[in-house]
Amino acid sequence: MAEITETIRTEKSRTALSVQAAFLIIGLLLLLLAPFFFYPIFLMKLLCFALFACAFNLLLGYTGLLSFGHATFFGGAAYFTAHAVKEWGFSPELGIATGVAGAAILGLVMGFFAIRRQGIYFAMITLALSQMFFFFCLQSQFTHGEDGIQSVPRGRLVGLLDLNSSTNMYYFVLAVFVVGILIIWRFINSPFGMILKSIRENEQRAISLGYSVARYKLGAFVMSAALAGLAGAVKSLVFQFATLTDVAWQMSGEVILMTLLGGIGTLIGPLFGAGLVVTLENYLATSEFPVTIITGVVFMICVLIFRRGIIGEFYASRPGRKLGFFYRR
Repeated sequence: MAEITETIRTEKSRTALSVQAAFLIIGLLLLLLAPFFFYPIFLMKLLCFALFACAFNLLLGYTGLLSFGHATFFGGAAYFTAHAVKEWGFSPELGIATGVAGAAILGLVMGFFAIRRQGIYFAMITLALSQMFFFFCLQSQFTHGEDGIQSVPRGRLVGLLDLNSSTNMYYFVLAVFVVGILIIWRFINSPFGMILKSIRENEQRAISLGYSVARYKLGAFVMSAALAGLAGAVKSLVFQFATLTDVAWQMSGEVILMTLLGGIGTLIGPLFGAGLVVTLENYLATSEFPVTIITGVVFMICVLIFRRGIIGEFYASRPGRKLGFFYRR
């Protein structure tokens, strides 16, 4: 009887893996074909914000830390990359590396102070430090104040691929997006990620087991900051500018909204939430009806009906459990 039960479980596991692989292949094919049917700039914006939301979810969904300052890393990396590429003549890949390194350093400094507190105090510290960085960008000479850094050249990737072509730029952004998602997936499924989940569920028990909770929180904070910086750095090349909008507190609120709509603690949820918000902003931008009101109504409906987020509720349902997509636990 035990052997039969184990065989059934093995078959279910194989079926779930097969379905997951099929969904991943279909999703990748759709992304590869998307620029032939949709505006490439819109698609690149969607991919950048989807990666940003996933980076934020790494901290909130898998560590349980709510940050109101992630715009610092997103916008800071955009400024660093734009300045390095335009003023220093860096290649695109070196410019992005500069932005990611800068975001990681900012994450290390901000995280060092923030992780000493919990709950709302943690959130308020991140917001306060983020606002300090915003006013630094407003008054600093290298950011050009309210004008921002304009006309950032895309250049050539490794000296060969011309990124001024929208098609080439899209596939480069797609490659960065896939690499970023793979890093997040590996991170949350590693022993380090398992410890982060245990900290999220019961921090005192994790401490009693001998784990240095502060170090793990700081590590998660820096990793989340670096990946958010990767999204911001690529975004600065896509739109060829970096402005104060990227570091404003509204950007932090927007990424929180994306994550909550899709589903906290799920890998695909933030992707869906980012796609929903960016699509609403894009297609309703020319309408007379305020986009923020529509986004607010959508958020209210999701909070009332989908308490775990849209994708989170699906994962918690019977079909979602059968497909083996629920990665939170």
